[in-house]
Amino acid sequence: MVFEQIRQQAIDAVPFARLAGVVIDEVARGRSRASLQQRDEVSNHVGTLHAAALFALGEAASGAAMAGALAPLILQLRPVASEARIRYLNAARGLVRAEARVPQDPDTLVQQLREQGRLRFEVQVALSDAAGEPVAEMTVEWHARLMTR
Repeated sequence: MVFEQIRQQAIDAVPFARLAGVVIDEVARGRSRASLQQRDEVSNHVGTLHAAALFALGEAASGAAMAGALAPLILQLRPVASEARIRYLNAARGLVRAEARVPQDPDTLVQQLREQGRLRFEVQVALSDAAGEPVAEMTVEWHARLMTR
């Protein structure tokens, strides 16, 4: 239930991702899947998905995975993406999917957050086209802080 709420809120809370057309398809404990359908508004001059659109998709997926990892405390947090690195691998056309995952154990992250009041960790994202071919890989560093401290 909480993961469905996170999925719905992930796009509602970030107007830019909604404007770009990002859809959060699934949120689980420390994981998420998102997608973006190519259309003129998110394409570039050579007819592929714009690099910024791919970045928006990856960042949104990473945020949903971050929220899934910290679900027990999500309503008490102020999370912010502090750094992101993306590597474009191939031209992206059509439907692009992003799969994000938190490499660390979510329970350990929640415990650290409870003890320290703040946390810094990375989320890894793989972006692929409809055929499953990789188009980009991304790492987003998130900072999360308990609002009660």
